[in-house]
Amino acid sequence: MIATGDSARIEQRTLVVPPDALRPAVPVEEMAQLNNLPTPDSRVFEGRDSALAVLSELPSTGTGIVTQTVRGMGGVGKSTLVLHHAHAHLAAGHGPVWWIEASTPVTVTTGLASLATAVSPVHATFPLDEAADWAVAWLQGRTGWLLVFDNAEDPADLGPYLGRLSTGQTLVTTRRDLPWRDLGAPLRLDTLTPEASIRVLQEITNRHADRDTAGLAELAGELGYLPLALQQAGAYLRQTRTSASSYLTQLRADPAGVLAATAPGDPQQRTIAQLWSVTLDAIQAQDRHAVELLRILSYCAPDPLPRRVLATALSTAREVDQALGVLAAYSMITLTDLTVTVHRLVQAVLRSTTPTPAPAPRLRRVLRLLRRSSSASKPHPREAALNLLYNAMPPDGPENVQTWPAWQELSPHMQTVNTHWVGTETPANLAPLLGQTAFHLAARGQAALALPLEERALAITEASLGPDHPDTALRLNNLARTFSDLARHADALPLAERALAITEASLGPDHPTTATRLNNLATTLSDLGRPADALPLKERALAITEASLGPDHPDTALRLNNLARTFSDLARHADALPLAERALAITEASLGPDHPTTATRLNNLATTLSDLGRPADALPLAERALAITEAALGPDHPTTSVCLGNLARTFSALGRPADALPLEERALAITEAALGPDHPDTALRLGNLATTLSDLGRHADALPLEERALAITEAALGPDHPDTALRLGNLARTFSELARHADALPLKERALAITEAALGPDHPTTALRLNNLARTFSELARHADALPLAERALAITEASLGPDHPDTALRLNNLTEIRTALDAVPEDEP
Repeated sequence: MIATGDSARIEQRTLVVPPDALRPAVPVEEMAQLNNLPTPDSRVFEGRDSALAVLSELPSTGTGIVTQTVRGMGGVGKSTLVLHHAHAHLAAGHGPVWWIEASTPVTVTTGLASLATAVSPVHATFPLDEAADWAVAWLQGRTGWLLVFDNAEDPADLGPYLGRLSTGQTLVTTRRDLPWRDLGAPLRLDTLTPEASIRVLQEITNRHADRDTAGLAELAGELGYLPLALQQAGAYLRQTRTSASSYLTQLRADPAGVLAATAPGDPQQRTIAQLWSVTLDAIQAQDRHAVELLRILSYCAPDPLPRRVLATALSTAREVDQALGVLAAYSMITLTDLTVTVHRLVQAVLRSTTPTPAPAPRLRRVLRLLRRSSSASKPHPREAALNLLYNAMPPDGPENVQTWPAWQELSPHMQTVNTHWVGTETPANLAPLLGQTAFHLAARGQAALALPLEERALAITEASLGPDHPDTALRLNNLARTFSDLARHADALPLAERALAITEASLGPDHPTTATRLNNLATTLSDLGRPADALPLKERALAITEASLGPDHPDTALRLNNLARTFSDLARHADALPLAERALAITEASLGPDHPTTATRLNNLATTLSDLGRPADALPLAERALAITEAALGPDHPTTSVCLGNLARTFSALGRPADALPLEERALAITEAALGPDHPDTALRLGNLATTLSDLGRHADALPLEERALAITEAALGPDHPDTALRLGNLARTFSELARHADALPLKERALAITEAALGPDHPTTALRLNNLARTFSELARHADALPLAERALAITEASLGPDHPDTALRLNNLTEIRTALDAVPEDEP
């Protein structure tokens, strides 16, 4: 059998993994009390006994439990109802209980990822998608839990998870009366009854006298019995000691006012806007800074915002705390010792009634404004929110995993504030804020969410600083990296080329940043199947880095590793070996023997040894790489799947496919869960598993995997990519093993054409394709067609790998068989 196969080499940013990230966060005996429940906004809870009873009767243990939705208009009390139920669930000894803000796909994923991190901090280093999938699997492995998706907007946002959550209780609150599939009958909430509404006002205001009842009843009717409006009105009456009738007079006088006239959305929003116009006047009279702070908060997300972000929002921290206290007293915000949260209806009304700001000044004017003294006029709340978030960014940047929890808290607010700016005429700090946020999202596996932020950061930077500024090059580089993360290498290429040209022109040809740009461009070329074009760029990047940073710097090790990878892509494994060995030595000395990057170097060196026909030497390195990676990053991390795949490949090279099979199966499961069913890496895992099945003689089982791997690769990378040729060759091999040689022939012919065009006529992979096509011709008894292909395959292999390489022996044996077959064919008679 002719051996074909592939390998995956990996490179990653150096991550700082905290030592305590490898220990469980919550002891097993405390898992039942694990929760992140917010405190209820008010102790008053009236008129929902029947709805609460419905929730209390839902099952939370067993299997096959369906999701329950709680539906109703904004402000009707959906979240309050479910929150009371969740606290009762927890108090009854059930658990864990986890609350997730579900208005967007990213908040859903982030919420699930936060559960994974709460169980074990190591998941803070995972891509968000993978951590979320781990959390779902963790929940599904136990029972009795409660999971709340609050304020869901689109069934599609929860689709990837709901079907996999059936061993506990899942509740979804939503304003949207859409066709949520495969769920139980919805629980629909309406406004409160008049009697319950009066009780709410009585409890909040502590006015139970008969003389107050009529006024409170009239006020409740005016507010449409909407729970959120009742809570707000009650808080106002309690704080100001105003009578219900007096307050009602103010409300009825306001409809012609600005707030009620311009409030957005549905009738309940206009009702609340009318209510708030009076409340805001009272707040303004009590604390002139409180409304200012509330307007700033309206430009953030309706998620908990760390209070530390607001530390400089006013002149002193004491003023901030006092203003927050007033807002909390009037029930305008939810305040804890660490966070502040504003209801989305409050935000929408406040933004609609905040005067439109003047157009943003260009960069130089912004810089002058930033240098002005504190006596300058205050910025618009939208700009103030941006400035506060910018100043709250962790100083170490998102490349340090120790900052990821902080970035996770800030990310939804940064994405939200971005939506309130239009065009490229923006403050100077928006572009770096977007760029850093995008870097964090990409590092957590959220490249699709990072992409629009990177694109906008580039547009803003180029408009404000010009097309040739170093910061423009940075934005181009980062956008190219994000395209590559999405396997859109053709889109990445012109950006990487332009980033290099700008950097070299502005910083010089020998600057370390120029080396970075060279390396990134080379990586993109390699991703496009152009390793020969990548080679001189990586050689130059290594020379610059070693000259500027020294021979023992971790960045030098990175350059050595990447150059070795390119040599291997060119089948120059002997040239790759000393580079890979040196990269490992530097990394181990600088980062330690148990660092994930050390595992990367071990893995890549093992691959090089296997490529040189030394799988026995590769085996202990591959085993050590897997052990380090799994201990540092967890059993379900995508990098773990790469190590599993490479160890399996080594076992296969040693003739141990039965040992390889469970590793390949696990690698595929991890990759598909983390990256999705259509990612090129999923195709790689499918192909490797199919090869192992074929090695075990299970060709019929391998066939559908090879077909799927080809379809994914061709769709993602295009019909002329070398990886597409690999998939064609492997599928053709499986057809041949099933004696379907006629089906194999056109696939092998196409694989040869692609490989020769991409890698050249003298590449060892071209020899592999020639050899495989020759074998198919022989199987079809077309030995004369096979002979020149086999002869050329042997010549290429011997020239590139040497006369003593195992592949040379394989080519020689195949050629001998073809010649023997030709000699056995009788000559035609005249």
